[in-house]
Amino acid sequence: MEPKVNYLMVGLFLVLLGVATLVSILWLSRTDYRGVYDRYYTYMEESVSGLSRDSYVKYRGVDVGRVKEIVLDPANPESVRLELDLLRGTPIKEDTVAVLETQGLTGITTVNLRGGSRASPPLKAKPGEKFPVIKSEPSFLAQLRQNLLEMMAHEQLPALLTNLNALTQEARGVVDAQSRADLKRILADLAQVTRSIANQRKELAAGIEKAAAAMDHFAALGKKLDERIPHLLDQTSENLNALRALTAAIARTNESLNSTLADSHNGITQFSTQTLPETSLLVAEFRQLTASLQRLANELEREPNALIFGRSAPIKGPGE
Repeated sequence: MEPKVNYLMVGLFLVLLGVATLVSILWLSRTDYRGVYDRYYTYMEESVSGLSRDSYVKYRGVDVGRVKEIVLDPANPESVRLELDLLRGTPIKEDTVAVLETQGLTGITTVNLRGGSRASPPLKAKPGEKFPVIKSEPSFLAQLRQNLLEMMAHEQLPALLTNLNALTQEARGVVDAQSRADLKRILADLAQVTRSIANQRKELAAGIEKAAAAMDHFAALGKKLDERIPHLLDQTSENLNALRALTAAIARTNESLNSTLADSHNGITQFSTQTLPETSLLVAEFRQLTASLQRLANELEREPNALIFGRSAPIKGPGE
C-alpha cells in the first residue's frame, strides 16, 4: 500500500526554501534593497587596482553605497569612470571629493567621500551630463608616487647625490688613524669616570637621600608658609585699615582744632590786650591789700586792745 503524500506541505516547504535561498543570496551579496539610491559619476586619473564592482563607497568612513560599474572613460582613455550608487539623503555637495583608499595590508580598495561643507549647495547634473559628477583627488599613494617621479626628474638631483658622495668621502678622510686613537682614548676616559662614579655610588646614594630629605623639609616649610601667609596678609590688611582709620581721625581732630583756634583767636586777642592788663593791676592792688592786712594783723598781735581803745600814746622820753 503506497503512503499518502501531503502535497500542500511539500509546496509550503518548497516556498519556504525558496524564500530562505533568496534571503541568503541577498545577505551574502550585502546589497541593501530597502533604500532608494541616487547615481553619480566620478573620474579617476590613477590606477583603480583593488577596486571592484560592489566595493564600498564611504562618506567620512560611513558606508553609504556601492560601486556599480568601472569602465574606461570613452572621452579620455587615461581616465577611469566609476559609477556610484549612493543612498538618497547622503549630503553630496559641490565641494565633495572622491578619493581611493586602500584598507591596510589586504589590498582592498574603497571609495571614500569627504568634504561637503554646510554652506556648499547640493551637487546637481550639469547640462549634457547623464548623472552628477563628483570631483576626485589623487590618493596618498598616487601623490607619493608623483612626488618621487618629480624628484627623480629634477635636474639638481644628480648634483645633490654627487655632493652627498663627496661629503661622505671627506668625512671618511677626516676619521683617520689619529682620530680613531683619540676617540678610543676619550672612550677610555669616559669608562674610567664611569667606574669612579660606580665606586662612589654609596656616597652618591646618601647624598641623594639627604637632598630628598632637604627637599621634603623645604616642601613642609613651604606648606606651612602657604598656610600662614593668608592669615598674615589678612592681619596686615586689618592693621592697615586701622592705621587708615587712625590717620583719618587725627586729620579730623587737627581740622577741628584749627577751626577752634580760628574761632577763639578774637577772644584771645581781647584777653591779651584788655583783660590781662586789668588783671595785672588787680593783682598789684591785691598785693597791697594783703600787705596792709599783714601789718594790721601784726599790730593787733602786739596790741590786741588797740582794736577797741585805739592806739596808746607813745611813751615820751627823758626831757620831752
